[in-house]
Amino acid sequence: MSTNLDVGIVGLPNVGKSTLFNAITKAGAEAANYPFCTIEPNEGVVAVPDERLDVLAKMFNSRKITPAIMHFVDIAGLVKGASKGEGLGNQFLSHIRNTDAIAEVVRCFEDENVTHVEGSVDPVRDIQIIDTELCLADIDTINNRMKKVEKLLKAHDKKAAAEQALLERVAKGLEDIVPARRMEFTEEEEAALYDLHLLTRKPIIYVCNVAEEEAADASGNPHVKAVQEFAAQEHAEVVVISAKVEAEIAELPEEEAKEYLEMEGLTEAGLNRLIKAGFKLLGLQTYLTAGEIESRAWTINIGTKAPQAAGKIHTDFEKGFIKAEIVSYDDLVKCGSKVAAREKGLVRLEGKDYVMQDGDVVEFRFNV
Repeated sequence: MSTNLDVGIVGLPNVGKSTLFNAITKAGAEAANYPFCTIEPNEGVVAVPDERLDVLAKMFNSRKITPAIMHFVDIAGLVKGASKGEGLGNQFLSHIRNTDAIAEVVRCFEDENVTHVEGSVDPVRDIQIIDTELCLADIDTINNRMKKVEKLLKAHDKKAAAEQALLERVAKGLEDIVPARRMEFTEEEEAALYDLHLLTRKPIIYVCNVAEEEAADASGNPHVKAVQEFAAQEHAEVVVISAKVEAEIAELPEEEAKEYLEMEGLTEAGLNRLIKAGFKLLGLQTYLTAGEIESRAWTINIGTKAPQAAGKIHTDFEKGFIKAEIVSYDDLVKCGSKVAAREKGLVRLEGKDYVMQDGDVVEFRFNV
């Protein structure tokens, strides 16, 4: 499974997509008050905030800090009929297909100066519009695959009948505008669907864009409540953000940004919460390496074993893996140094069957 974190930011025009993208990547995508100002997908790579790296860098006198990264793609707004080529539909669909997860920005603020393409603010309706377009696009994908399966049936392929039944079941759900992520599949069925790259199978985070005054507490916002109730039906993540606040934070130096967050009653920037939701959604975690040259975070899937984690650094580390010398970040910080942690028996040697944990500080031993 990929350990990339490529997240496509989608939504109807004028919901705050580009404002949010500008804030989290400082990439300056044009955020104008009219549809399709984001015609080509803007791409940005952001560092995953991780205070542990700063602590390790001080402890090991590291010359460099290298955080994990998250890749965002701001995808052009779509409208009803996108799956049939309306608006920028075809471009939208091809760009979204290349992402690992979807962050769907929905407008949860009222502002008569910012037009809404549907004429009123109703985030659940907006979600359903996008669901409809993605379901219709997936039906086309299923139909194309069905033609190939029918040929396999004629050739007496043993697996074709089971695949045909699966495709028919998925198509029926999609026709009823039930995204594939809401459907139940066996592991075997999951594998059969994998190569189709269905858009409605992608994990999704709903990003509720609220007004500045609700950035710290949107509990009284009925639009946010409606999205949370809708998301609960498909076990999706919900992150509440004020894109305007995030944009202002992005322009400030680090210390001033902290003061601004405190003034707004926020404990952390919305970006941090969005990244955490992305990691959770895709089943990712990080392990850490530290030394004089650099302190670095490495992204792996939850459940990854030590040799495969070593392979993230270099394939030779995996091929010649001997042992992993590991101390948990929390234990290391409590002890104050690796020497002290070793004296307390908290530094341990793990073999090839060890399952990595988030925050493991590792030194791999290998021989090639």
